[in-house]
Amino acid sequence: MEKKIHSYLLVAFILAMGFSLQAAKKPVNMIFILADDCTYLDLELYGGQAKTPHLNALAKKGLKFNRCYQAAPMCSPTRHALYTGLYPVKSGAYPNHANVNKGVKSIPHFLKAGGYRVILAGKSHVGPAKAFPFEYIKEFSDTRYEPTISADGWRYPKVNQVMKDAVEKNQPFCMFLCSDEPHSPYTKGDASQYPPESLILSPQHLGFHAKSYSKYLAEITYFDGQVGEIMQMLKANNLEDDTIVIVASEQGSSFPFGKWTCYEVGVASGMLISWPGHVKPNTETDAIVEYTDIVPTLLEIAGVEAPKNLDGRSFLNLIKGQAIEHKDYAFSIQTTYGVNGANANYGIRTVVDKKYRYIRNVNPDNNFSIPSSRGLLKNTAKMDKNSQAFAQRYFTRPPEELYDIENDPYCQVNLINNPELKPTKERLSLQIDQWMEAQGDRGAETEKEAIEHLAPYKRKQFEK
Repeated sequence: MEKKIHSYLLVAFILAMGFSLQAAKKPVNMIFILADDCTYLDLELYGGQAKTPHLNALAKKGLKFNRCYQAAPMCSPTRHALYTGLYPVKSGAYPNHANVNKGVKSIPHFLKAGGYRVILAGKSHVGPAKAFPFEYIKEFSDTRYEPTISADGWRYPKVNQVMKDAVEKNQPFCMFLCSDEPHSPYTKGDASQYPPESLILSPQHLGFHAKSYSKYLAEITYFDGQVGEIMQMLKANNLEDDTIVIVASEQGSSFPFGKWTCYEVGVASGMLISWPGHVKPNTETDAIVEYTDIVPTLLEIAGVEAPKNLDGRSFLNLIKGQAIEHKDYAFSIQTTYGVNGANANYGIRTVVDKKYRYIRNVNPDNNFSIPSSRGLLKNTAKMDKNSQAFAQRYFTRPPEELYDIENDPYCQVNLINNPELKPTKERLSLQIDQWMEAQGDRGAETEKEAIEHLAPYKRKQFEK
């Protein structure tokens, strides 16, 4: 009997020690820095021409993702998916300027319950407000809020104060710092660093885009400076070792075949993660991850149980180097209805695997009519034949498209009719069918209902 009592006491002691150590474990602060309309291949880190010394330095400390994807190639659905862990049709926020369905919750709900202070600084573009109960800070979006230099030299003193509070009050934080750069109009940064005549134009650009491209690259460098300031703040507050930092480039730029499209550079995102002591420095991965995976990943890091209904899945094992793969496929959607005067339905669904991107154009009989495509088409009379073909391909699309993204990242050669790739096409088409069914996505019918999911102010504009 005495032995049993001693055994019980020993077990109780071990359990108590375990709980005590868990309680004493220092919580992890989290910072997610988001660019706005940045084609990841334009970053120096990914072989592009935009100078990004701070991102380069961060990559040397952490993990670079080569295959990160978002749920939509435009701001509002992307951010809704990022904060909810749900794909756009399931959340309801699939057109631009959207609201999520009633009852949808987001990361502030989950992390606040875990004792975190959850902040969004800069651009928000999500709604309704009660679905996103962040602590909002009017900083970091320098186009909207002019930086105010503090006495100690910081452009973003409110963000710095959050870090100070974390040290003084021992309360962990999760901050989403959302820039306006390099979203057009391109007014930030020093474009003289990028003389138009010296630039190499990608297949995204025609000759008359060179001046705009120069200013856009300057804005990427400006964004890089914002990242640098945040890293300096962490160091000044002695929080570098206690903070995971994630930087992502968002969807592609608004040049043709980027933003608003489901081509590779439209929905692919650059992403870096730095977390001293947990992430192996100067490493990279080709594992497929999605923005919807961010919520469950951060929740696992915080020790908070993720809701069962999330579409995303934690990739913490990947971050820590305990796995080399994550997902077989990534899915995205585009709804043009609601995009700056676009009132003709043009829905796009897409899936990507390790090598191929399959695209299904839900309304192929309509034109892809948004401001940039209409503007491009107006200039066709001034173009050579190759440029006219470029404009026409942007404006009208076939029902299905298939691209070898390893060899054709700008999706120039449609392989849909290649007989050797018929099995690939059928496999990826089936993946789209199954995903759409799971999401309650009825294709053309869902596109017709897009107006019902716009935020009230935007719906009124379209109902006039």
